[in-house]
Amino acid sequence: MRYLVKSFKALSDETRLRILNILLERECCVCEVMQALDISQTRASRNLSALYDAGFLKLRKDGLWSIYSIDREGMKKYLPDLVEAVAKELEGNKLARQDRERLKKAERVGPGCVERIRNIAPAA
Repeated sequence: MRYLVKSFKALSDETRLRILNILLERECCVCEVMQALDISQTRASRNLSALYDAGFLKLRKDGLWSIYSIDREGMKKYLPDLVEAVAKELEGNKLARQDRERLKKAERVGPGCVERIRNIAPAA
C-alpha cells in the first residue's frame, strides 16, 4: 500500500500533473520542462524527481542531458490507469494546452540552460 500512497501523493500537485501532460507528448530534459511550464530549474527537477520516485518516469542520460519519459514498460500495474486518467482530465484544460504549445518551441540547451533561457525568454 506504501507505493499506492506515494503514487497518489505524486499526483496531488499541479506542477507534476502538468509535467505528466507534456511527457505524454514526448520525452524531455529538465530545460525543456522549464521552458514548457515556465518554471525554475529547481522546481522542474524537484517535481521530476517526485514523479520518478513514484514510478511514473524513467530516466536516461544522453551526453549532458538527463532525459525523462513516461515509464510505460516498467510501471506498476495500476500506474498506467492513473496516467490515462490524468491525460483524459487534461484534454480540454487551457493551461495544459498552453504547456503543450510551449513544449513545441522548447530546446535542449545544455548545462548553461538556466542562464540561456533567461536570455531568450520574453520579458514579463
